[in-house]
Amino acid sequence: MTSPDTIVAIASPAGRGAVGIVRISGSEVPRIAAQILGGVPAPRQARLSRFFDAAGASLDQGLALYFPAPASFTGEHVLELQGHGGAQVLDLVLKRLLALGCRMARPGEFSERAFWNGKIDVLQAEAVADLIDAGSTAAARAAARSMQGEFSARVKELQSQLTGLRSYVEAAIDFPDEELDFLSDREVSGRLAQVFAGFDSITSAARQGALLREGLNVVIAGKPNAGKSSLLNRLAGDEVAIVTDLPGTTRDLLRQSLQLDGLPLNLIDTAGLRTALDVAEAEGIRRARGEMLRADRVIYVLDASLAEENTPARLAAELELLPREVPVTLVFNKIDLTEIAAHADEGGAPARVYLSALTGEGVDLLREHLKASAGYHDSESGALSARRRHLDALARAREHVKNAAAALRDTHAIELFAEDLRLAQHALGEITGEFTSEDLLGEIFASFCIGK
Repeated sequence: MTSPDTIVAIASPAGRGAVGIVRISGSEVPRIAAQILGGVPAPRQARLSRFFDAAGASLDQGLALYFPAPASFTGEHVLELQGHGGAQVLDLVLKRLLALGCRMARPGEFSERAFWNGKIDVLQAEAVADLIDAGSTAAARAAARSMQGEFSARVKELQSQLTGLRSYVEAAIDFPDEELDFLSDREVSGRLAQVFAGFDSITSAARQGALLREGLNVVIAGKPNAGKSSLLNRLAGDEVAIVTDLPGTTRDLLRQSLQLDGLPLNLIDTAGLRTALDVAEAEGIRRARGEMLRADRVIYVLDASLAEENTPARLAAELELLPREVPVTLVFNKIDLTEIAAHADEGGAPARVYLSALTGEGVDLLREHLKASAGYHDSESGALSARRRHLDALARAREHVKNAAAALRDTHAIELFAEDLRLAQHALGEITGEFTSEDLLGEIFASFCIGK
């Protein structure tokens, strides 16, 4: 892709700093470089230069780096000016470049041009943004792997395997009289097994990356005075929520982010679920139910010391009031007031954890349960930075291959087998941008910061 516009943006963070970076990309870069620097720098060599205004006066002094097309990040001519980080200095340089014919870049436009010019695929572009936004070391490493093309390479390997299968089956369609007993050939089942193993491997790595990127949204719910806020404080390791003996202390949502061995955990403490006594409490309960609908998991806290309220019939009635599509963990709190020992029972549905938020006994069991329920492993080696759209495309591609195998096994329909493989390839192509709609691409790049 060639664009008639030469774009410019400040590529360093806003505010006061030692170094400020202005980035330019487009066909007019050599002309603009000659006017603001007094000459075009040698390619890929940092040169100490003055940045001149229209009258020839110096605006600033710093390093200039020139990357001629196509050997640049965007695939176009690129110039970076690395001067002093004062806001006024950067603004003067930016205004000079705009006067020379540049236009302000849109968010993510440099990465978008790199995509259209074949320098990166859309998956790598998303990984660039994920690396910038990474909230942990593990998330940064996963994003770096995807940015360097590991995720893309594994997707393309799956596509290659599907292409081989399609070629094999289409030979049977095109040459039915040949000595090719396709339906009984063990090679087909062997190749299908290899494809399914590839899907399992890449999906596992992508799920780990998605967890590292997005975290787990957990709502703490339950009746008043069950110890919800105390549990939040214990998990957070700080007094972030007010705790009193008065029912209904928590009226609004209270959010707290923390990490469990690298897994981002977004906790939301909510108002106690009961018949509201006033308008404010009623609104808090309404918001609590709304958050539960959007949660990845609900921790429903119960007072373990009130045995008469925790009968199977009462628990069943309370669970009926929770969203059925959201997984629930029952936490029996206040075991310090009972003779119950801390333990976890994950054999039933829902899972149960017995603990004391006051003393901390059993809280580690809850932490381990949350990690296990999310499918998170402490070791992040091999995790690939991924988003929900990637996981959705992988799931659809695998389902198409599953349908292909079923069609071959149950009906011996070779044409249906080939068509399902084609659909699987198309779904995989959505991940790297091969078949991604322009609307989705616009949405992806619009989420980037300006200058990247």
